[in-house]
Amino acid sequence: MSRISWGGVAAAMVIAAALAGPAAAQEKMSVRLDFAPWGVHAAMHLANQNGMFKAAGLEVDVQDGRGSGNTIQLVNAGQADVGQVQVGLLGAARAQGAALKTIATIMPKTDLCVLVDKASPMTKAADLKGKTVVVFAASPWAPLIDPYLKAGGLNRETAKIDFVDPAALWGTYIAKRADGLMSTASSAVPVAEASRPSKCLWASEAGLNFMSYGLVVKEDTIAKRGPALKKLIETQQRAWEQIRKDPELGVKAMLAARPDARLDPAVQKSQIVMSLDFFETPATKGKPIGWQAAADWEATLKTLEAAGVVKPGWKADDYFTNALMD
Repeated sequence: MSRISWGGVAAAMVIAAALAGPAAAQEKMSVRLDFAPWGVHAAMHLANQNGMFKAAGLEVDVQDGRGSGNTIQLVNAGQADVGQVQVGLLGAARAQGAALKTIATIMPKTDLCVLVDKASPMTKAADLKGKTVVVFAASPWAPLIDPYLKAGGLNRETAKIDFVDPAALWGTYIAKRADGLMSTASSAVPVAEASRPSKCLWASEAGLNFMSYGLVVKEDTIAKRGPALKKLIETQQRAWEQIRKDPELGVKAMLAARPDARLDPAVQKSQIVMSLDFFETPATKGKPIGWQAAADWEATLKTLEAAGVVKPGWKADDYFTNALMD
């Protein structure tokens, strides 16, 4: 090869490298989930598996969690950039000094429920009189137990509430050593189907409002990394739109991301489909996925105030922002 041709190749390589450089630079970000993979995580794993994050210039480390409360603590401590959690828990977190906000709420509709046998005649809180219900101490249900019982004319003497270790929660319920289990509908009902088909007694029907899953970050992270967070939200919106059309995409992504987790594809798909039912409230109708309505936050905060979780004088704007989405 001639000296001239070698020079041409070298120049082309320099130009190509210059053009590829910015595209190849990926901004690293850690996203901590609430638990091991289940339906509501589908879009996060899909965006990683199909290259959507990479195309947006992001390198996202998607981490399994040990509960929404634990994830919130880690994000507030700066040990994770973003948490995908039950955002209603920000009431208690901010009351304890956490400087966090929600940047997108994927499931703004309340999905807290008490699982009971599908064939049971129970339909409301009052029907739990004389029954035993299990829950774990760090559950989002914990501060709402007494208001829920009160709505049914009950208290902890007329309905027995058993706090059990999270690892024993399902075994206790499936073995029928409890009449009910306090959880979230979209995570729990599909799991129960195989061993103890169940239905929900809804917290919302007892007048309790509690916004469900979304993305939380530190307030200073919003200021420092706004463009990257905006890309994260945009990729999640696109991923969820794909999953809405074909839930199997989400199932395959989670199985590929966690091949050793022994995930049940049928359960995962059912969780995805059920989660989609909580993506919209009357106040968010027609808005992009993740957009948050002040009315929904106000309803949640009123419930938390009545439960003694937050003090009077709160401002809904302190808990969320829509500034990072179009």
